[in-house]
Amino acid sequence: MSSAAAALAASSAWAQAQPETSAATDAPAEPPALQDAQDDTTGQDIVVQGFRASLSSAINIKRNETATVDVIKAEDIAEFPDLNLAESLQRIPGVAISRVNGEGRNISVRGLGPEYSRVRINGMEAIGTTGGTDNSGGVNRGRGFDFNIFSSDLFNSLAVRKTATADVEEGSLGGTVDLQSARPFDYKKNTAVIAAAASYNDLARKTKPRVSGLVTATTDDGKFGVLLSVAYEERRLIEEGANITRWTYGGFNGGFNPASTIAGKTIAQINDTNPETALYHPRIPGLVSYDIEQKRLGAALSLQFQPTDKTLLSIDGLYSRLDGTRTEAQFQAIGFSRSGTGKPQTIIRSGTVDADNNIISGTFDAVDLRTQSRYDELKTDFYQVTATLDQKIGENFKIGGVVGYSRSEFRNPVQTTVTMDAANTNGFFYDFSTRFPTIRPGVDVTNPATFAFTNGTSEVRIRPQTVDNSFTNAKGFVEWTVSPIVKLKAGADWRKFEYASTERRRLQGETVVTTLTGAQLAPLTMLYSGFGRGLDVPDGTPTAWIVPNLAAFQNALNTYSNPLYATGGVENATARGSFVTVEEKDLGFWGMAEFNLADAGLPVRGDVGVRYVKTDQFSTGYAGQGATVDLVGADRSYDRWLPSANLVFDVTPNLLVRVAAAKTIARAGIGSLTPGGNLNVSGGNRTFSSGNPNLLPTESTNLDASVEWYPAPGSLYAVSVFQKDIGTFVQTLSTTVPYSSLGLPDSLLAGTTASPSDAFIVSQPVNSNGGLLRGFEVNVQQPFTFLPGFLSNFGVLANYTYVNSDIEYLLAANGSATVEASLLGLSKNAANATLYYETKKFSIRGSVAYRSNYLTAVPGTEGNAYNGTNATTNFDAQISYNVTDNLKLSLEMINLTDEKNDQFVDETNRLNVLTHSGRQFVFGARMAF
Repeated sequence: MSSAAAALAASSAWAQAQPETSAATDAPAEPPALQDAQDDTTGQDIVVQGFRASLSSAINIKRNETATVDVIKAEDIAEFPDLNLAESLQRIPGVAISRVNGEGRNISVRGLGPEYSRVRINGMEAIGTTGGTDNSGGVNRGRGFDFNIFSSDLFNSLAVRKTATADVEEGSLGGTVDLQSARPFDYKKNTAVIAAAASYNDLARKTKPRVSGLVTATTDDGKFGVLLSVAYEERRLIEEGANITRWTYGGFNGGFNPASTIAGKTIAQINDTNPETALYHPRIPGLVSYDIEQKRLGAALSLQFQPTDKTLLSIDGLYSRLDGTRTEAQFQAIGFSRSGTGKPQTIIRSGTVDADNNIISGTFDAVDLRTQSRYDELKTDFYQVTATLDQKIGENFKIGGVVGYSRSEFRNPVQTTVTMDAANTNGFFYDFSTRFPTIRPGVDVTNPATFAFTNGTSEVRIRPQTVDNSFTNAKGFVEWTVSPIVKLKAGADWRKFEYASTERRRLQGETVVTTLTGAQLAPLTMLYSGFGRGLDVPDGTPTAWIVPNLAAFQNALNTYSNPLYATGGVENATARGSFVTVEEKDLGFWGMAEFNLADAGLPVRGDVGVRYVKTDQFSTGYAGQGATVDLVGADRSYDRWLPSANLVFDVTPNLLVRVAAAKTIARAGIGSLTPGGNLNVSGGNRTFSSGNPNLLPTESTNLDASVEWYPAPGSLYAVSVFQKDIGTFVQTLSTTVPYSSLGLPDSLLAGTTASPSDAFIVSQPVNSNGGLLRGFEVNVQQPFTFLPGFLSNFGVLANYTYVNSDIEYLLAANGSATVEASLLGLSKNAANATLYYETKKFSIRGSVAYRSNYLTAVPGTEGNAYNGTNATTNFDAQISYNVTDNLKLSLEMINLTDEKNDQFVDETNRLNVLTHSGRQFVFGARMAF
């Protein structure tokens, strides 16, 4: 097996090692220092096996690059250090992740969220889209990449490029992430690997399978090779906790019943409509449980042909399917968010107000309760094919190119929700003085007789939806080695990105239902139970409640065939806004010079170049003017010049200093570019969102510097500083206004519980003035090989990142009011550390990842300053044992402390969401042939 892993150590930051004539898949050629390193190892068996070896290989790549690049390598063939790609990326300095359903979904780089980073797979840009729960952002309709689409077993190299070079396509402010799957010429002999594992989640209490395999073969003459890898896994997990749906103020939605009393407060104070002085209460105190099942299948096929030592053709194909279901059970005090017959009828019998003007606890009469069941079927298909040609002409010229196509298809063909209601219940109590609140209804919520299914109040929601993304890519380059000191490069690239989304909703309105008697309703319900394990649920908070049985409702009401429940697309006012298309074409030209002045007696190397890009966008959406609704198109173009430079000073053989400067752009989120709008009434939520086809790209002028010391093989001590001057960026401006002021016809509210006088949250993306982002990174990697005996088998890697931003957000569309706050998705502090022990037979390591709190919306809504997510600290561990040279056993333990997903609103840290998803254990075996 040692020779089978040959050439991995000499791989580039974005591609595995290949014969001397190979080109990197995402850039025309390697930097001079890296190319020299590859030439020096030609014909050798470079072994990358084990965690320590993968770290050493990654350090060598970072050291030889002129740009700032951090890399993670596979420990062995088809064996990545983590089960999820995002989980691995968080080990890189400056990278933090956000999790959905217990695993990493998106990343931020140096404080800049997923919308500001690009992902390339085998050298070509791609977008992958999945669906999430409502409190985790729902369906991804932007440019951010969902890493949970892929099994990590399909890849053997990840890299994050933090500084720009002219030959790398524009579109990223934070970083460009390169994912590289294996190729046959990566290996020195024919190889086969198979792995199998059992995965167990301690909250779901289910065991699921995970299998993967790789086979590769090359002809005896080394001219043709083929590689196939396949990975399949199943997951079963439960995520549950409190779901509050923000906080609002007493006077919102008509205020409380005038009979309400709170000691020391007048009714005018209780129902104050001024958000600055008002009393606040939880908007929808509630509990939620998600039962999630997933199947993930992935396959990678690579063909390589090298007819001569000057020609190399590589064809790579990648496919992944994420197929799952999500069953949801919720209990809510919906009346706190209802106008009309809801909140204005609710009487506060007693309450406690804290120092932040929160009604932190209280007893209430005439409270509307709701339970609901929801069922989703979710499927994402991703596929990509690329062809890469690298051709040498003589000794000093090289040409090459990449063509490819990728597509991500997200389908949510079934999204069905049924609600039941209990109106005007007495004795409801809540207490938010502890982080997990007490939510105690005054009625028996396990009794079907408590609830009703009534036309005009209860709901049947049917909302299937789709999101499609595709990329078509072509690029080429020419390279001339002028001398051993200077290399000139130039190239062109063309990309076409296409986006389309759809949705269907009920034509009659979601509250138009068939009223059922108590006797008819009871057999259509079931008892949800078992809530709250591991949450320390306060006494009185339900651990079981009655919910609609969706299968029974379907059989009784024929919801998928009864005309009363028929759905419509563009003809439906509440679904029409989801019909969005965007076509974007980017044409770029670039030129750069790479230099290494070592032969001239100067220890300086680097690159300098410029990129020109022209972007053409055309988007469509539905927009209304009075009673008329039309399909509207918006066409716009813009261009930019983007210079960049990277310099490396090799102060000593083991000490180097880097400096870099560049101008970069990131284009606005795809879903934001529609000229249309979307109306939504869902339970107590009332929103109207519109797009903005004239959004300018976010622009930044970047400065970077770092000092790196490599005292011994496998060791690294580095400090980096960076600044990004963000000239303009895109924010979502949210305001609260009556529906009647939107200029939309009242008929759009037919079949909903909303009225024209109801307050709607209106949101639109706009350009704001931006601001400065500054930070630094500290990175340490040290194997303890200098220690005696068994202590020499230990090692540590650790990093810390600090980022601070000063961004100006608009509070009004005309710019008359602004507020300064951190950039969305930015954690000021992030740290990762891993302590490991590794011998030839045995390996154990433990890792911790910390991310401080970050904002998700500025400004907030209903008087809250902002929305955000609180700090997280995740602990993982892995143990492995090599039974023989070919057989390895392993145990991976993920989220050992069962870290909570804790979301908040306002600077007073009002609870919004608090859920957990349990610990994950994976025991597996891996056999190599």
